[in-house]
This record gives sequence, C-alpha cells and structure tokens, in this order.
Amino acid sequence: MRYTRREFGKLALATAPAIALLDRTVIGAALAQARPNSLINGVQVGTITYSFRSMPDQSAEATLKYVVDSGINAIELMGAPVERYLGLSEPRGGGRAGGGAPGRGGRGAPDPATLTASWNGVACAPAQPNADNLAAAGLAAAARGGGGRGAGRGGRGTQTPEQRAAAEAAAADRRKRLLAVSMDKVKALRAMYNDAGVSIYAVKMLNTSMSDDEVDVIFNIASALGCTHTTLELTEDEAQLKRLGDFALRHKVYVAYHTHTQGSMTIFDKAFALSEGNRANVDLGHFVAGGGDALAFLNKFHAKIASFHLKDRTTPAHCALNLAWGTGETPITQILQTVQKNHWTMPATIELEYAIPEGSDAVKEVQKCVAYCRRALA
Repeated sequence: MRYTRREFGKLALATAPAIALLDRTVIGAALAQARPNSLINGVQVGTITYSFRSMPDQSAEATLKYVVDSGINAIELMGAPVERYLGLSEPRGGGRAGGGAPGRGGRGAPDPATLTASWNGVACAPAQPNADNLAAAGLAAAARGGGGRGAGRGGRGTQTPEQRAAAEAAAADRRKRLLAVSMDKVKALRAMYNDAGVSIYAVKMLNTSMSDDEVDVIFNIASALGCTHTTLELTEDEAQLKRLGDFALRHKVYVAYHTHTQGSMTIFDKAFALSEGNRANVDLGHFVAGGGDALAFLNKFHAKIASFHLKDRTTPAHCALNLAWGTGETPITQILQTVQKNHWTMPATIELEYAIPEGSDAVKEVQKCVAYCRRALA
C-alpha cells in the first residue's frame, strides 16, 4: 500500500521531537536510552502490542517500555492499554504465560486429529484447547459484539438475570465514559510514545456492535494518536463494512480488517468493493496456515493493505503449527524483500504467538523477530 505524504509522515513521527511537554517520570528513567529504530533498509517493521500480553504489567507505560526494549519504533496498539490509560477500564495484570501452545491457533485451523501429516518427522497431534485458539475465538466474539477478555471461551453456562443486568450496566457505564473521553488525554498518550521514539500507526479498539457515536469517538482517538488506520476482526456483515468504511473516509483514517486462517484471495472482496475506506490488516502467517499463498496475496493486493501481520506457521498439510521464526513455512524473508524491492510503505507487524521458551520472555522473543527481519533485509 502506498500512503500519501501526510499518512507516511505519521509513521515518521518517531524521528521527530515530542509534540507536547511531558513529565518523563511517567515512564521512568528506564526509557532514558537510545531511541529505537526498526525502519530497516526502507521497510517499516513494527509489532502489535498483543505480542506482550504475557508480560506482568499491561499499562500503557509498561507496554511502551516493552516496545522500546524490543527495538521497535512503530506499533499497532491494542485497545487494553489505551482504555486503561483513558480510564475506560480497570487495571489488569499480565496475560498468559508464553505465547500459546506450540502450535495450533488461528480461527478456522484444521483439526490435526483428522490429519496424517507431520512436520519435521513429528506427526500431528490431536488439537487441544489452548491459548492461541481461545484467543482467536475471543477476538471473533468481540468482532460480533461479544467483547470482553473471556469472550468465546464457552463452558460458563447461561447468565442469570442478575449477571445480565450487571453486564448491561457495565457496558452502559463504559459507553458513557467513552463518549466523554478527553482528546487531550489521548494526545498526551501519543506524546508519551512519540517522545520515546515510537509512533502508533494503528489502534485496535473498534467493534461492529458500537453505535455511530461510539465509532466516531474511536476514529477521533485513532486520529489523535497519529494512526493511519484502525483495526478490527473481519466481518461478513455488508452493512457494517459499508458503515465503517464510510466513517473511515470521513475521518481520513482507514479501517483495516484482520484475518485468521479464514483468509483467501477473495476474503476481502466485499470490504474493498463496499467502501474506499476499507483496507486489509491481513495476517500472512495465518494465511499460510489456512493453505493460502501469502506472496500471491501480497503482490495482488498490496495497494489495499494498510499493514500486515507476520508469524511463522506451517501449512494445513503440515499441522498448521505456530513456530519460532525460521522453523515454519511462512516465506517471511521473501515477504519482507518483496516489500523492500517495490518500495511499499505498509508496516510489517510482528505478532508473537509461538510458545515462549523456558527462561525467555515476550520482549526477548520480539527482539529475535526483529533480528530476523534485519537479516532478511540486509
């Protein structure tokens, strides 16, 4: 995707001074270090902050430190740290340990119990409920309006009338706080990140169950953060695709839809046809796990890709595993070199989902992914 000068300028904010005065004690002396730089020989490598979900502190300030320590200068920011910073949600502790079981994950992945294939001599094992596919189910539920960290996990039975009333009251309270959010506070968040050398190219807070006034606020937040696009899970609802795409056009901030292994060469056809404000936030690792040709998709739809996720997965014939970079079948090197050769400006987003080795953590593993990108683009 080729951005306008205005849009690409937003991605370059990491090299500019802060736009506002900032009390640096907010993020502590730990950030007093060299500014990160993951613009690698013309390719902007970033990460989605979901990669750090296993870290102990999920605040916006701690998330920024994880990003800087990883050597990343541009990000897709998940909504939880933003909501906490803006007072829209209560503080939460760290996420799951590790990055999920070694390998499954991704909505729509084939059940390995039905396969006879193997990868590197190891036969496919029966699928297990694990962090990766539970997360995918939760994201799918959120896209349908389920929301919540536990969405899509099941096994909890029907809510009582009291539980439903409590949930409705909580949703109404959150909506009230969202509609009253201070854009000055949002700009302060942006300044904190920019001052540390990190630009925010996308934020993930949107879902299709939101009312028009809520959607309007989300786009205002995205714009105030300096984003070129806001992301959410892909929906099949044509009315929603048209509605959100039209909001994107009015705000001059694209809406980009994320895919798991349901990805195909035609999966975005509806979205692209219904509004010029719609773009892809395709996951090219999951694309491989769904049996697709990631390079073919990139070459055909590059002008419609706002950003893309990278991870190393194997094909359905090889168990659709989620592995450390360089040990799977996603053509990560070729993807990055294709972007570099064509001077495309869409960010390549590291998404850490493989199992974190014993003794390591998410920051160290993202550092390894950045190093992989540097070797590929040398």
